[in-house]
Amino acid sequence: MKKEALFVGLATVVMLAGCGGEAPEPEPYGAVPTADQLAWMQMETNMMCHFGPNTFTDVEWGDGAESESVFMPTDLDCRQWVDVALAGGLKGIVLTAKHHDGFCLWPSLFSRHTVAQSPWRDGKGDVLREFSDACEGRIKKGFYLSPWDRHDPSYGTDSYNEVFVNTLREVLSGYGSVYEQWFDGANGEGPDGRKQTYDWELFNRTVKESQPHAVVFSDVGPGCRWVGNEEGRAGETCWSTLNVAGHTPGAGAPALDKLTQGEAHGAAWVPAEADVSIRPGWFYHENEQPKSVDELMEIYYNSVGRNALMMLNVPIDRRGRIAAEDSLRLVEFRAERERVFAHDLAKGAIVKGKHRKGDVYAAKNLTDSSYHSYWAQDDDASTAEAVVEWPQAVRFDMVVLQEYIPLGQRVSGFHLDYRGQDGQWHMLAEGTTIGYKRIVRTESVEADALRLSVDSALATPILNRLSIYNSHE
Repeated sequence: MKKEALFVGLATVVMLAGCGGEAPEPEPYGAVPTADQLAWMQMETNMMCHFGPNTFTDVEWGDGAESESVFMPTDLDCRQWVDVALAGGLKGIVLTAKHHDGFCLWPSLFSRHTVAQSPWRDGKGDVLREFSDACEGRIKKGFYLSPWDRHDPSYGTDSYNEVFVNTLREVLSGYGSVYEQWFDGANGEGPDGRKQTYDWELFNRTVKESQPHAVVFSDVGPGCRWVGNEEGRAGETCWSTLNVAGHTPGAGAPALDKLTQGEAHGAAWVPAEADVSIRPGWFYHENEQPKSVDELMEIYYNSVGRNALMMLNVPIDRRGRIAAEDSLRLVEFRAERERVFAHDLAKGAIVKGKHRKGDVYAAKNLTDSSYHSYWAQDDDASTAEAVVEWPQAVRFDMVVLQEYIPLGQRVSGFHLDYRGQDGQWHMLAEGTTIGYKRIVRTESVEADALRLSVDSALATPILNRLSIYNSHE
């Protein structure tokens, strides 16, 4: 078994130890997630907060020439950010520690464009410290640091990469545990019109040294990848694997369709993160309003429901708080998710399906509460079929499927049928990939049975969850 998969086999090994005559655990297939990547994927919905001089100058991309004096939040309260995130059911917060304008939200020793040069807190403030203290023991935190710096005079020279790494070390070694480090590939001109050749190997190595458990976001990971758009939308087909050799973030990234869909035989496990803002812009603009609950739910279905993590940007306003209308919308968004997924109709149903030798791999595992139990076929199988039956007909319009990704992503084609009141099977929906999670929305049907058919897979199909819901209940 590959080293990366050892952590996920422990639960299965325990089960197997007491079950004589069981078939051995399936071998991992292809690239698999690390423990940190799996934990990251299980977060499902996280928050990003854009905050900096742009908040006060009312622009999206500052030019680095803005005066430090513009940064003057009147009532900064990072605890409120955490309160809002938790109330919205979000599991982590990534803060823009440094955007393209080069302004540092902490008193960096390697820049003169920071909070220390602003009048806020009499030049003694540190947003990252207050943010980190607010997150401690309550929610996971991450940081966005843009390599593009439109202020630093060394940008566009060999020395700038070391300057950037020094600021990166300050942030990653000075503020506690970080679950995600966010890099984008933006590479525009500096203060003298020069462009920089980024040393991505150095940047990634620095993150690994300072925060070995941090998942690194960029167009090519290595921890997770940009989904290829800022609409929060993954592809109908979405693999967590990608071929990254020869690619770099930004201009050297894979084609957008590769980022959106991944690659079936990709050599690296680099799952998709679908980033989107709750407002039209990424920074706070007073004249903008947040998306509706229906719009946010559509984004959720098209991101989490297509094997991606949903990263929802919620900007900080000029007070240093999340606006009331955004906070309310997040609470409403959480309430709608909880309503839709409150009653799993598969719980208590009879689940049958062929499986490899031993009940430890039986189809009934699809509806239990353990993540690390699963339904598995013989090693030579590339198809599978499971049937969920009820003693009386139920009405539903949504099916949630999950592969056991610690052993790799495998399914490349599936379909669903239902048994109607006429006693006949009828086609309900079909799809390609499943991955960590696939939410299949269907027409509303009344049925006494649902059949899942895996039609094709790269290796023996292994699924650990099948849930069924009536979203109009």
